[in-house]
Amino acid sequence: MLRLMKPTYAIKRQDFLAKNLHWCRHTLFCFCITAGCFAQEPPRREIDINQFIAETIPIPSEDSDEDLYEALLQLYANPLDLNSASRDDLSATWILSEIQIDALFDYRQKTGPLLSLYELQAIPEIDLATIQRLLPFVTLGTHAVRLRESLKNPGQHFLMYRSGKILEQQKGFEPQDTSSTATTRYEGPAWNGYLRYRNARASAYSFGITLEKDAGEDIWHWKPRRQVFGMDFTSVHMQLMNRGKIGNLVVGDFQMQAGQGLVFGAGFSLGKGSEVIKSVYRSTTGLKPYTSATEATYFRGAAATFSMTSSTTVTLLFSRVKRDATQESDSIHSNITTSLPLTGYHRTPSEIEKHHLLTEHNAGLHLLNNFSGQKGQIGLSCLYTAYNSFIQKRDLPYNAFEFSGKQNFIASVHSDYHWQNFHFFGEGAIARKGAGAVTGLVTSFGKKLDFSILARHYARAFHTFYGNPVSEGTRPINEQGIYAGVRVSPRRKWQLAAFYDYFRFPWLKYQVDAPSRGFDYYLQIQWKPSKRLNAYLLFREKHKQMNDPESSEAVSPVINTVRRTAIFNIEYEVPMKFSVRTRFQCGGLKYKTMPSSDGLTVLQDITWHFSKLELSARMAFFHTDDYDSRQYVYEKDMLYAFSIPAYYNTGTRHYLMTRYTLSKHLKVWLRWSQTRYTDIDKISSGLNEIDGNKRSEAKVQVMYQF
Repeated sequence: MLRLMKPTYAIKRQDFLAKNLHWCRHTLFCFCITAGCFAQEPPRREIDINQFIAETIPIPSEDSDEDLYEALLQLYANPLDLNSASRDDLSATWILSEIQIDALFDYRQKTGPLLSLYELQAIPEIDLATIQRLLPFVTLGTHAVRLRESLKNPGQHFLMYRSGKILEQQKGFEPQDTSSTATTRYEGPAWNGYLRYRNARASAYSFGITLEKDAGEDIWHWKPRRQVFGMDFTSVHMQLMNRGKIGNLVVGDFQMQAGQGLVFGAGFSLGKGSEVIKSVYRSTTGLKPYTSATEATYFRGAAATFSMTSSTTVTLLFSRVKRDATQESDSIHSNITTSLPLTGYHRTPSEIEKHHLLTEHNAGLHLLNNFSGQKGQIGLSCLYTAYNSFIQKRDLPYNAFEFSGKQNFIASVHSDYHWQNFHFFGEGAIARKGAGAVTGLVTSFGKKLDFSILARHYARAFHTFYGNPVSEGTRPINEQGIYAGVRVSPRRKWQLAAFYDYFRFPWLKYQVDAPSRGFDYYLQIQWKPSKRLNAYLLFREKHKQMNDPESSEAVSPVINTVRRTAIFNIEYEVPMKFSVRTRFQCGGLKYKTMPSSDGLTVLQDITWHFSKLELSARMAFFHTDDYDSRQYVYEKDMLYAFSIPAYYNTGTRHYLMTRYTLSKHLKVWLRWSQTRYTDIDKISSGLNEIDGNKRSEAKVQVMYQF
């Protein structure tokens, strides 16, 4: 439908629009109705979340987070109202630049609410490619309705079930072998299960249930004292929004995002990738229901956001949640917690023993004041956390400044301000024994140049349990760094992106027996000659210091390592018909004192779209010297699922997936994947070991939309 408006979009002169904005707007809207008489809005296409993230973070890792997928899926399921969305709401899409957001607000201020999504083409700074990426995540809201009317017309109402299993037998599911040294087996069946129900309407209400069990976990457990209600993981939430003074009320499982994530980080972040500009800024999106199956980083209790004035809100939260824990007894305490496992696996007696063993209480507050004219905001965050067990990590040098005790308190002040095309932001936090701070700037110099810079400091004794700001490490602790990113669009078809990140760790880390430092840089060239053809070439190199693996000393010397990755990706797509993608990926790891470990992956993807059927397939070949040079590549998966396997050794990887629309209400997905190795006869180790050279998986998913 957007093609219909190409002649209108050709009117690009800002001086003409500035003088004739109202005339252009109403002419545009009238033309939309006339030319698109069968539909007054562009059709909202179904988005491939995996592809969207693959374009944004083209080099995945083993730390890639399910919550990032969940955040985008929630944004897709609950699109933003462009007439009421705040700056932070729009920034959280990671699509619009600062200058584009400014242009949208300026347009709204001069002309009033948008009458049609086609009007986006009349905003000079927003190009057609950006509009196409934005459309799945936005809408134009109607007048507010009562809760009873909202319940009768939900925007999202579905029941979904997914299951799958490894087709080859793993050792954990074999009968006990008396000659084996292994004394345990998995206690549950080999298939996994995931059940989800959701009933919601954007800006009105949400109710949801998520049940999940991993392969090897028992089907049913009932331990209310440990918050285990049937399936291995159960999550429920109820949410009401925009009910008078109550802007947001959540009961059950929820998350909180405020400031730059030093106190409340909502469990996900964009990370360092091709989006070199927006990745440095965290939006204050407030409370949101927790709907992921990741068994950590969420609150369980109740929270509410109240409007104190037209520009000031306060959020209060209370939580009592059970955490997995490894506990021991000592001479001082009846028991101490030495670690908090995050895997979520409860398949063997030792894993089950740790299941929800630790009780955690949280009480939090967030006070936010918005400046007039969408110029910025200032906020205060506080979080008190208490445990029913003394936490003390093992007595090792790198744990010297890790959290110990039963209580933690952290407070922060965050602020951001917009001046012309400059966006300044920052947050400073104080915890019980250390401090953390983030400050940065994002700016646009017209359509062709964007720039970002961010500095960070996290003390070696800075402890934040729900924070997730920008960091090189997996947690914001014991780190200092500075990041700079630039994006240049010299011509309409070309775009160059780059970042450089310098970091240092003042204290020891796991497998690093001395203070260390490093740097990371990234270069990408993208060529998009048309809407159908897209190609890019990128290179990334990360220098870090690690223990010498060949050293036999008690305290290993620290040596330099270099990890390199290069990718060439080309894709051709005919929307709603087919797409083909070819990718060459290579890279490896080099220790200063050892030969390099190198790897290569070549893959071909193809997707066909029919009226009710979609077919997707991949064929990939990979070769790596060892596990150090493993290659991570995104795979297309079912809705609300993702797959990022590690390719290592030598072999092939292929999958076939189909999605079939049986009726207006019912969809079915089937997926089969297999990895074949040419140089090994056993896959994995321990209870996951497979006797043979292939690993196959079959999955099925059914969704009923009411």
